[in-house]
Amino acid sequence: MPHIHVIHENAAWLEPLAAALDRQRLLWRDWFLDHGVVDLSRPPPEGVFYNRMSASSHTRDHRYAAELTASVLAWLEAHGRRVVNGGRALDLEISKARQYAALEASGICTPDTVLIAGKELLADAARQRFGADPFILKPNRGGKGLGVRLLQSPEALADYVESADYEPPVDGLNLLQQYIRAPVPLITRAEFIGGRFMYAVEVDTSDGFELCPADQCAVGDAFCPVGEEARAKFTIIDDIDAGLKRRYEAFLARNNIGVAGIEFITNAEGAVYTYDVNTNTNYNPDAEARAGRFGMETLARYLGAELLSLRA
Repeated sequence: MPHIHVIHENAAWLEPLAAALDRQRLLWRDWFLDHGVVDLSRPPPEGVFYNRMSASSHTRDHRYAAELTASVLAWLEAHGRRVVNGGRALDLEISKARQYAALEASGICTPDTVLIAGKELLADAARQRFGADPFILKPNRGGKGLGVRLLQSPEALADYVESADYEPPVDGLNLLQQYIRAPVPLITRAEFIGGRFMYAVEVDTSDGFELCPADQCAVGDAFCPVGEEARAKFTIIDDIDAGLKRRYEAFLARNNIGVAGIEFITNAEGAVYTYDVNTNTNYNPDAEARAGRFGMETLARYLGAELLSLRA
């Protein structure tokens, strides 16, 4: 009998979805894909395959999990299996440079970005492109906001890349990116299931750039100055600009992405810049409890409907 097959490499991140699938009494299997043997000469099992492979898998000692998953997804798709977040989604998950090209092709504005291979080239590239303006350094393949740093000058960048704190990117590629100054330290993450908008989350960035919303990534709430009301790090809002939402949904359809969180920031002039697409998305339980909205339940229903459609 066909099942839902959940492809992943992080058991902690799977727990909320597993609970939702079980609550809805759906037939599903856990496919932990960090190593193994796959006979490509045989057909895959029947069912719906949901890919949750993460760009940050290498930080959990699963160095080649993404590469293995790319081959498995190609095998599944070659046999006509229903794959949610297939090969194209994974390709964008593990490369921000390719994300930006795909976003721009869909008419979605991204920050000015320079791609660099070779850490010895970073400071000079920053000097030529950004001069005395602050800028962001990030790995092309990251995840959870890891390795993202705000730097104030090329000299500060040169000192950092020569220090023991420097984290070389796993694919050898760094990005230097325009720093978008927001009037308040907030970014917005729009969540989509089945290619359709579900809700958005405002994220307080006062504490830095590690923005993974899962319980296991929690860094605590960010608080306003004394005397003001405390603000949670993650706060659900019901909607975003209608035009931006349409462009995001068209982008997801164009790239065959069923489930995603798309992050954007708005500057003081009201211009919107989109800077990250997360195809292995998680939901913050505290924010959801406050709002009465539950992403994993919606996701489980979507996967269940896909399985029912396959059986029909």
